[in-house]
Amino acid sequence: MASVNLRTDLDLDDPTLVEGLPGVGLVGKIATDHIVETYDMDLVASIDCDGIPSVAVYDDDSRDVVPPVRIHADESRDLLALQSDVPVARSGSSDFADCVTTWLDSHDVTPLYLSGLPDENHEPGDLPAVFGIGSGDGTDRLADHDIDTPPERGVVGGPTGALVNSAAEADLDAIALVVESDPQFPDPAAARRLIDSAIAPVTGIDVPTDDLVERAEEIRDQKEKLAQRMQEASEEESTQAKPMRMFQ
Repeated sequence: MASVNLRTDLDLDDPTLVEGLPGVGLVGKIATDHIVETYDMDLVASIDCDGIPSVAVYDDDSRDVVPPVRIHADESRDLLALQSDVPVARSGSSDFADCVTTWLDSHDVTPLYLSGLPDENHEPGDLPAVFGIGSGDGTDRLADHDIDTPPERGVVGGPTGALVNSAAEADLDAIALVVESDPQFPDPAAARRLIDSAIAPVTGIDVPTDDLVERAEEIRDQKEKLAQRMQEASEEESTQAKPMRMFQ
């Protein structure tokens, strides 16, 4: 049985959650990790379900053990972040999505789901395209911030796709943001574009992103093994957007 296990009481008013499950270019994970680190967000909850490996995560210069999929909070900014160091298995994605959606709905949280769109033809210097879809009042928030509509029919897959679908089924106010990204390697530039052009405007918070460019090589090195793991994972485990023509 999946559950969100709170470690502390939360004092939030109309909060927004940024989701960082690993996927194409690791754009969602890089963006969410950056936001958590920038604001030194507090670990407030763990997520437990059959699709999440029972592993213990530790960090450099710390003796603390943290759960592999967890929620952080910055109460002063009404901001939550779902941070993950592992993919959610196909067998548990539906249970995981239903559990998270129920918790978000019960706490009046608006989620921002993040996904990469593989871009095989990206030229250096070109800004990655960003577009958004949503459910409930999420579509109005996208329009209010002039975030583009999709350029063609497509599908968001993996566990993030399950989350987006679950939110729509529950008529939850939710937003899914998609950015063109490198299909093979960690893509800090795409993550920066996602933050600057969509996450920051929608959440109303100022997220400095120069560090993502300055530390791009370091970030790629840190995330390389996970990126390789996501390439080897099945489509059901790897969060990504795809045009529908790829299925025709």
